[in-house]
Amino acid sequence: MRARLVVELDGGQHCLLRDLERTQYLARGGFHVLRFWNNEVFLDTEAVLEKILEALHKACPHPDPLPQAGEGEQRELAND
Repeated sequence: MRARLVVELDGGQHCLLRDLERTQYLARGGFHVLRFWNNEVFLDTEAVLEKILEALHKACPHPDPLPQAGEGEQRELAND
């Protein structure tokens, strides 16, 4: 499964109208756009990465739930 996630970094010189048009265009194609300011990436990288990871998990959830505690453990069989 593909996330169809677009991550954009915005600096001081960009056009908000073009951003909106591009986001709408990408959304029509089934993409989700995450937009961050450059300074966010430099000053709070961890938070930006967490938001990207969260968006990826929403777009591509794990197909099977992880085993509950104790499930899936392999036990050694006694050789008698």
